[in-house]
Amino acid sequence: MREIVRENKEKHEFLVHRSVFTDREILAIERAEIFNKCWLFIGHETEVPQRGDYKRKKVGGRNLLMVRSQDDQIRVLYNTCPHRGALVCRENEGNARVFRCFYHAWSFKNDGELVSMPGKDGFPEDFNSEGTKNMKAVKRLESYRGFLFVNFDGQAISLSNYLGNAKEYIDLIVDQSEFGLEALGGVQEYNVRANWKLLVENSADLYHGMPTHKTYFDIKQAQDKELKRVKLEGKGVALGNGHGVIEYVAPWGRPIAQWTPIWDENLKRDIEQIKTALVQKFGEERANRIANYNRNIIIFPNLIINDIMAITARTFYPTSPGYIEVTGYSLAPKGEKETHRIARNNNFLEFLGPGGFATPDDNEALELCQEAYTNNQDVEWNDISKGMIRGEENTLATDETQMRSFWRQYNTIMQGAIDKEAIHR
Repeated sequence: MREIVRENKEKHEFLVHRSVFTDREILAIERAEIFNKCWLFIGHETEVPQRGDYKRKKVGGRNLLMVRSQDDQIRVLYNTCPHRGALVCRENEGNARVFRCFYHAWSFKNDGELVSMPGKDGFPEDFNSEGTKNMKAVKRLESYRGFLFVNFDGQAISLSNYLGNAKEYIDLIVDQSEFGLEALGGVQEYNVRANWKLLVENSADLYHGMPTHKTYFDIKQAQDKELKRVKLEGKGVALGNGHGVIEYVAPWGRPIAQWTPIWDENLKRDIEQIKTALVQKFGEERANRIANYNRNIIIFPNLIINDIMAITARTFYPTSPGYIEVTGYSLAPKGEKETHRIARNNNFLEFLGPGGFATPDDNEALELCQEAYTNNQDVEWNDISKGMIRGEENTLATDETQMRSFWRQYNTIMQGAIDKEAIHR
């Protein structure tokens, strides 16, 4: 049996074999058993607010079209013509009642129904009586509090059951506004020369924060004269089903209700009012978690929701073992004041944006890991053991509990597939 994860609870040791970052056979199994069968984030409901609104999406290696049809239902269609396979919709976003294929001019309503085609006399009268020539819809589309997920496996468990304990942390984000969240315009798209699982780890890894992003934290220290030292303190939690989270305090401002001295006094008064309203609605403890604690959430396999100095959702898909395509979304509470939105966007660009303090450093770190995996034959294992000695219920946010949650689920899925393949051989 091929061993990809090795866990020794007595020694407090958790190891991951480095072949999972470089092996093409492993990637093929991941595509078949993970990306074809797990719930994958496609976008937020507010991206298509009006009837006819659509967005092109690439999810799980598929070209998809997320559209709000004329019946006000959000649908996800495979963006391929049933005739000869061309992309039906070539624009990245827009509003349309009908999609027309460029190649042979077959036309489809925005719910996917074929409505016209040139040379109709060359086809039988009942040509599409069973709907087989309509644009095909993805088998499963479900939503949790505005977050939309697709699943290409018709037998998959419900999204609610799949998210499980992670819903508590999504709720903490959405409850920042009584009106919920909205996606802000545009997306970030970039590539990293690294394996997709390295970005999963990095996105909920507070251990690297201080050494890798030292310049940023030095600036935060200088901006707040009352800050005696920069603290990143909290806990890491395994949420089951491969999900995990770190929840912690940090020195940056949060537009929802944590003021920072770089913002003016008017913003401070607004933030105090927001905090008071949260306390009245949710009580002191939950209001404090919503306002003053940060969250980096792993939703297995490839969604990271960061509720830190801004709210982001990031997904990624491997085109090869050492190359990923990344898409990043920015979200914010509906009804937020313009001054808060400006502070939020400045926060986002300063740290999380493509030219911010975090993203370039993180990408460099991941690419350095990938480059060094040429040594795999001689140095075989990564160590993901930090915090095991404290017990899984008591680990710190700078430990690796949340990563072990991901790797245990990954190992269960992959090992089952590898064992099956060995039997068939």
